[in-house]
Amino acid sequence: MSGKGPGMLSLAHVAGLHAYTPGLQPSGSGWVKLNTNECPYPPSPRVAEAIAREVGGDAASLRLYPDPSSSTLRQAVASMHGLSAGQVCIGNGSDDLLNLLVRCFCGPGAVAAFTKPSYSLYPVLVGIQDGTCTTIPLDRTLRLPVAEIAASGARIFFLTSPNAPTGAGFTSAEIESVLEAFPGILVVDEAYAPFARENAVGLLSRHRNLIVVRTLSKAYALAGIRVGYALADPETIGLLDRVRDSYNVSRLSQAAAIAALGDSGYYAGVVEKIKATRDSYVERWVNRNGWFTFPSQSNFICTEPRDREGRTGLAVARSAYDFLFSRKVLVRHFPSDALTASFLRISVGSDDEMLVLDESLDAWLKAPPNA
Repeated sequence: MSGKGPGMLSLAHVAGLHAYTPGLQPSGSGWVKLNTNECPYPPSPRVAEAIAREVGGDAASLRLYPDPSSSTLRQAVASMHGLSAGQVCIGNGSDDLLNLLVRCFCGPGAVAAFTKPSYSLYPVLVGIQDGTCTTIPLDRTLRLPVAEIAASGARIFFLTSPNAPTGAGFTSAEIESVLEAFPGILVVDEAYAPFARENAVGLLSRHRNLIVVRTLSKAYALAGIRVGYALADPETIGLLDRVRDSYNVSRLSQAAAIAALGDSGYYAGVVEKIKATRDSYVERWVNRNGWFTFPSQSNFICTEPRDREGRTGLAVARSAYDFLFSRKVLVRHFPSDALTASFLRISVGSDDEMLVLDESLDAWLKAPPNA
């Protein structure tokens, strides 16, 4: 075999990239999966009905390309938020929209910034564009560092609200203070907004430099369907449409998303149930175990476990993670960041799943060292 290998021929910056690491997707049965913030409840029954209608008896419609602009879905999203269809772009999950935003606003010489910790996909996307990242650290107060963001020199700033992986939410007033001080594009990544007290959508009419990104993976239980959307000024939406794939959202995904958005009553019940479970376990771990736990406005909880000697830290969190894993209970641990190294991030599951988790944590507390 002759010739240079693909690694030698790739762009120099691509050869040095590290791919995004998603939460573990286990094989086999018996796992309690609380590591990727999926909805513990099924989507609206209307979703399956819509997919069945789209496929039809012989799946003939699947030979045809989907609507390239997802126009019906755009209008449904716009109507839900009181906006025009020209202020909406649909993506193959919100990650697709984040990728398009980096394509538009980041590259060599164009800095992108975000808080630390936040969504670990951001630096991966910036690296693909050979861009430069700037991070602004958060502390346990999770005060939004407005002055630091304004002085970051970034062309685009990604702000997760509620924050991942802590779950803490930022108020509309705090976000508006950033919009007024920051001269670049502010992307408010609202993957968990349905579980939060406030969101940034109402600020769009006053700030052309604001982009709100959302997903149907969490509250709408459509992680396997892959649909997200961006809300922004029509000029910004036009830029996203220039750089996205023409058929970036499948026919089945569009049909499923339209059906889901049309069943607001069903999803309101799902969200309230998740929030009630979340709040009960936050209170339990804080009051019963004395664990520092961030006040969550998401569908997950970020808590700092204490062992039976009252100790915290990276080794304690790792011990709890490993013990849960041995019991086939999956959570997340982020040891590379100083703020989160001593914490576990736990998705809110069903009542049965949370009971297994709680019993497993109790067993960890009672287990002898290195058990």
